[in-house]
Amino acid sequence: MSQTTGPGQHIHSNNAHDTRTGHIAANDPEIADLIGLEAGRQRDSIRMIASENYASKAVLEAGGSILANKYSEGYAGRRYYEGQAHIDDIERIAVKRAKALFGAEAVNVQPYSGTPANLAVYLAFCEPGDPVLGLSLPHGGHLSHGWSVSISGRYFDAHHYTVHPETHLIDMDGVRRAAKACSPKIIWAGHSAYPRTLDFAAFAEIATEVGAVFVADIAHISGLVAGGAHPSPFPHADVVTTTTHKTLRGPRGGMIMCKKAHRKAINSAVFPGVQGGPHNQNTAGLAVALKEASTDAFKDYAKQVVNNAKAFADALLESGYSLVSGGTDNHLVVIDVTRSAALKALHEKEADGVASGKTCAARLSKAGIVCNYNTVPFDPRKPFDPSGIRIGTPATTSRGMTETDMKTIASWIDTVLKAGDDEQCQAATRQEIAEFCKAFPAPGIDC
Repeated sequence: MSQTTGPGQHIHSNNAHDTRTGHIAANDPEIADLIGLEAGRQRDSIRMIASENYASKAVLEAGGSILANKYSEGYAGRRYYEGQAHIDDIERIAVKRAKALFGAEAVNVQPYSGTPANLAVYLAFCEPGDPVLGLSLPHGGHLSHGWSVSISGRYFDAHHYTVHPETHLIDMDGVRRAAKACSPKIIWAGHSAYPRTLDFAAFAEIATEVGAVFVADIAHISGLVAGGAHPSPFPHADVVTTTTHKTLRGPRGGMIMCKKAHRKAINSAVFPGVQGGPHNQNTAGLAVALKEASTDAFKDYAKQVVNNAKAFADALLESGYSLVSGGTDNHLVVIDVTRSAALKALHEKEADGVASGKTCAARLSKAGIVCNYNTVPFDPRKPFDPSGIRIGTPATTSRGMTETDMKTIASWIDTVLKAGDDEQCQAATRQEIAEFCKAFPAPGIDC
């Protein structure tokens, strides 16, 4: 692991990658070692969890800055504590940059993350027990859009629309029928595992018909929207929520954008409605990320994310894998491993008759390809052992990988999954991948 050579001195072993942990090493070597090991994991593996990415060193530095020392309840120019001059300027810059990047009329950059941002939206427009409508979780939706295990599904009368059973595309006629049947206060358009483009204009039309507030949750695709690789929810949506990491490559946080008419309600709902003082260091990190996202280089990145996902999907299809909706328009692919012809022989060898998404994700992780198991539409299996795996291209694209590399990764996935529990195959593939990753510097770690 490590050794201490004297007071304030700490040496990491070769398998631990130091990422500005000098002071941590001196004060808490145990945590410093774990940070170093995690940096090594992020450097030496192919990270394909669709909600993960690499933040730049500039974003990370802002997030670890002395701004964490300051408490700032309220909003710029209207704080409850003194000493806010510099904090106010940072927050104003973040708001200004978000408005310019997304074309929003009003922006709140204080939410701690995506779900708190969505809770603030509920508070702004709903009373407990009001009907709300969102995409079903097993069909690619998000917990905070009214699913039963979330507070959003327990405090509100949650209804859900689904994807078409054959195309796996959102059934907009079904959305309209569901909206007319339940008269929701809010209609959500957003997802955590839907690989196709969202038709914001169609959702807005339905919301107008039933008198609902239309909220677009673009947590997964905000970077694609900012980079012009996905249609924008503006001017269609009344409110837009997002996380600030994922494809946007910012710090872990949330943001709410809305029409001017809703600014007061949203601001009051965020503070004092659902949280206290903002995390100023994250606000600064977001400001940095928004500046990065306004560049031509980021536009190129966003387009490459989509191009990589499509090339990856095509390679999987050619190898006989079954993909939800038959492909992708955005940053992610969902593989139904239980229905993939490529794995027929594997399923026949499995003790329980099938290699589930959970089993396949674990095997890929051992081989150095990190993704997550995921439900698929109309999944007959349980959520903790579902039929699918979700794979995304934001992080690999941040490292500079392109379409050719996606085909290589698809080939590794095919090899590892077909090998089942073959530990030698997993170890050999992991070694190949570690060598492969050396050609692609990891932002925030290597550069």
